[in-house]
Amino acid sequence: MPTESELRLHRACFTGHRPHKLHQPESVVIAALEAKIREAIDDGFVTFISGMAWGVDIWAAEIVLRLKSEGHPIHLIAAVPYEGFERSWDDDWKQRYHDALAAADLVKYVCEHYHRGCYQIRNEWMVDRSARLIAAYTGEKGGTKNTVDYAARKGVQTVFVL
Repeated sequence: MPTESELRLHRACFTGHRPHKLHQPESVVIAALEAKIREAIDDGFVTFISGMAWGVDIWAAEIVLRLKSEGHPIHLIAAVPYEGFERSWDDDWKQRYHDALAAADLVKYVCEHYHRGCYQIRNEWMVDRSARLIAAYTGEKGGTKNTVDYAARKGVQTVFVL
């Protein structure tokens, strides 16, 4: 059985700003995200961890699941900050979230309930279990910047989508 550090070498995770902060059409971001996921697969990554937030995380999860259905031997881990964190989203994003969650190979609720630091704890959980961070990042402050900075401190390679 491989150790956690061995498994980590073949895992990548995602981070990204909300769509309105990316300053690019959704189709451009999704195409760039898919290109980086395909590169990761070519580089030997077989497990992808999505934080399951609306926007980049769900787009990435959907891409991974589509590539898996096309025969790529890959897996999706859904790293959810806490159960029910999607409750305030619009219906379309909720449906996409629940569809991806249902198809994921593993669902991990990182915190038992909402609290002020739960999103950062989820982000660190993903980075701590990955060898690559795929980031849709524009340089703006927020959770995405914090995740990119955390990955740098931890020596996790970051690949930028945009």
